[in-house]
Amino acid sequence: MIGRRALLIEGASGAGKSSLALALIDRGGVLVGDDGVLLDVDGDTLLASPHPNIAGKLEVRNLGIVEMPSVVAAPVALVLALDARAPRFVSGAETAVRAGLPLPLIRLYPDTPVLALRAELALAQYGLPER
Repeated sequence: MIGRRALLIEGASGAGKSSLALALIDRGGVLVGDDGVLLDVDGDTLLASPHPNIAGKLEVRNLGIVEMPSVVAAPVALVLALDARAPRFVSGAETAVRAGLPLPLIRLYPDTPVLALRAELALAQYGLPER
């Protein structure tokens, strides 16, 4: 979660989802969950929470499972899809439907040292506003 808005990071196994989460945490973000989150709907807001069995745990490649603070009921503002075929330019966000709610979706090329910065910029430019 960045500020009071959460990113729902999606991608194939090994795409770098946990690495992106770790980089965002290093930049001041807070973990919601790793390897799956629980989604709930509150009115027109999608809320993400960690699965109780893995709350506060993040798999860090080459180190294993590490403990860290996490939050529950984080309002999802943007879906980020890590995609090696992501377009170079976009004119706007795509729409993803999760738990019946439309959310903005941005595809990011995962193999870049500035992925966390791109994720923050995507949230600022295309994410739903704080509620």
